[in-house]
Amino acid sequence: MKIDVLTLFPEMFKGFLEESIMKRAIESHKVEICFHNIRDYSKDPHRKVDDYGFGGGAGMVLMPQPIYDAIESVRREDSHVILLTPQGTPYKQEHAYQLSHYSHLILVCGHYEGFDERIRSFVDEEISIGDYVLTGGEIPSMVLMDSVTRLLDGVIEEESHIQDSFHENLLDYPVYTKPVDFKGMKVPEVLLSGHHENIRKWRYNQQLEKTKERRPDLLEER
Repeated sequence: MKIDVLTLFPEMFKGFLEESIMKRAIESHKVEICFHNIRDYSKDPHRKVDDYGFGGGAGMVLMPQPIYDAIESVRREDSHVILLTPQGTPYKQEHAYQLSHYSHLILVCGHYEGFDERIRSFVDEEISIGDYVLTGGEIPSMVLMDSVTRLLDGVIEEESHIQDSFHENLLDYPVYTKPVDFKGMKVPEVLLSGHHENIRKWRYNQQLEKTKERRPDLLEER
């Protein structure tokens, strides 16, 4: 997979790509990630990309021309263009699976007060990572890249993400490691039994109970 990120602040991504699973995925050529400064596509002599909104109001608005030209500079026939915005579709694990099947993603990171409304016509979909507002789309784009990259073949073991929270709209089951007894809190006996079918049933029941307690809305969706 290739991911092109259009941003005003490419330096924000340095540490994100240089650690852990993202770094290994890049080094093993499972994913290629490139960053493009939107200012480089401005036709203004001062590389201006924003202006005051018509009709008044607080803040600056990103102009359509630099965004359009940035998208077109990297767009391919198989590209899927995503605008990161609080007004987008709420992002869920199922959505991450869908995006992991694309060969080329283009992520557009906003900033300032928002986008010129016409920019929406340049993209294939809009995604929100939650009902809150951030200063820009850089952090949401990192969330999306991390969640999608870990699902690519060979990045992590398939069993790891099949058992993830939100798989089949259930939270993950509780896990334990050594010691068996820590300050009187013991590992459940079933996990020490070696009986794989009983362990599977226990884990599934735990998923149901945890989801019912913490996220009943997920059970309603099932």
